[in-house]
Amino acid sequence: MKLAAKGLTAILSIITIGAALSLLPISSAFAGEESNSKNVTEDEIVRALAPAPKKPLTRGLSIAPQADPAPNAAETKLIQSVRGRSTRSLSSTEREEIASVAKDKPNIDLEITFDYNSANISAKSMPSVQALGRALTSPDLKGSTFVVAGHTDAAGGEAYNQDLSERRADSIKRYLVEKYSISATDLVTVGYGKSKLKDPSQPMAEANRRVQVVNMENKTTASK
Repeated sequence: MKLAAKGLTAILSIITIGAALSLLPISSAFAGEESNSKNVTEDEIVRALAPAPKKPLTRGLSIAPQADPAPNAAETKLIQSVRGRSTRSLSSTEREEIASVAKDKPNIDLEITFDYNSANISAKSMPSVQALGRALTSPDLKGSTFVVAGHTDAAGGEAYNQDLSERRADSIKRYLVEKYSISATDLVTVGYGKSKLKDPSQPMAEANRRVQVVNMENKTTASK
């Protein structure tokens, strides 16, 4: 009888503990996951991609106003040539030219993750993609031409990573076009695979698996 009573007491204790745990707030179960979240806000994206303010016009000794320097003709030609192009149609030379121009432009790296071996945007990264959509349609950025560049870490072969980065960049573009009605020609998608690691000292680091967005052309000077 004593053994039966002890067994019954143990069972009741387990049931009581289980009931207590079930009453805990759901958010506490995901507290660690939330603390590791790297989603960015719409305001952060806008601030990162907004063009630098132009310097006010000044007057030289001749009293004539000094205008801003003329835009680089080669740069403008490149941007116009890749607008509306499919990701896979870009040559390796064009990809490098885009990277060269983009390095001095307003940009932001978004740590957007995807389902394993897939171009499907993961649920945990969806808030960042939605913030990007809202930012690109804000008055400060709407109408500019943006590069959406996909990058991978060093795992896998070059051809595999190149293809994966292109498909993932396309996935982001498709979502922005469908959900936020952003013009497809305003989004230039390019894949770099593992060729441009953000942290070369740690080729497998998560920071290398990213989507970079670059504001290539101010809306006030864009030729549509």
